[in-house]
Amino acid sequence: MWLDVVTMRDFYDTHLGHVVRRMIRRRIREFWPEVKRGDMMTLGYPTPFLRYYREEARRVVALMPAEQGALSWSRRTPNIVVLTEENKFPLANKSVDFALLVHALEFSSNPEMMIQEVWRVLADGGKLIVVVPNRLGVWARMEKTPFGHGHPYSLSQLNRFLADNTFTPLRAEHALYIPPTRSRVLLSTANAWEKLGHKWFRNLSGVLIVEATKQVYAGNMVKEGVWKGKIQFAKKLVLPMKN
Repeated sequence: MWLDVVTMRDFYDTHLGHVVRRMIRRRIREFWPEVKRGDMMTLGYPTPFLRYYREEARRVVALMPAEQGALSWSRRTPNIVVLTEENKFPLANKSVDFALLVHALEFSSNPEMMIQEVWRVLADGGKLIVVVPNRLGVWARMEKTPFGHGHPYSLSQLNRFLADNTFTPLRAEHALYIPPTRSRVLLSTANAWEKLGHKWFRNLSGVLIVEATKQVYAGNMVKEGVWKGKIQFAKKLVLPMKN
């Protein structure tokens, strides 16, 4: 079951949400230091992590599933958010070079169809990053954050899922070792938690971050669909995002 988009926005507006944003964005950035001259698709609730890519990429579109709802990026910048079906994207075959899924796969009622749709819109050799709750971590067990909802994954489960759906996992990272607390004092030590956890307790991170590439000839090929319409930016946005 998808969380409401306003719940997502409100979480990332908190002090804890700002820490989460920083920790995950740092790991994503290590995978993709830049995406210049590339087209980028994001799915779920990805906007807290697009700070750099919006300026670098040739085009960026943030797809938000209708079951979740959509929020515009900002009143001060052009809208990049599109309301979409979770398993049918308004994008042409092989039209993007990078795909980022955050707060998406764990909420889908049919993750296989979702990831196959991602495969369809990715160019040959395109790159994918998936961020999901780690089922071994404490964050997946506490419902006061978005990572405590939906279906968490272990690293082996996520790698197998991607391989079964015509993606080749390339590398994995972990993030969020600090407990999901509201204490500003404890949150101020988040960087120290991250360093210690990354060195000694990698398997107990709050989230898993896996990069994969699209397979073109190996495995069970995904049947390509055809999108005949034009991309439509969401007209019914719930509320503008806070900056």
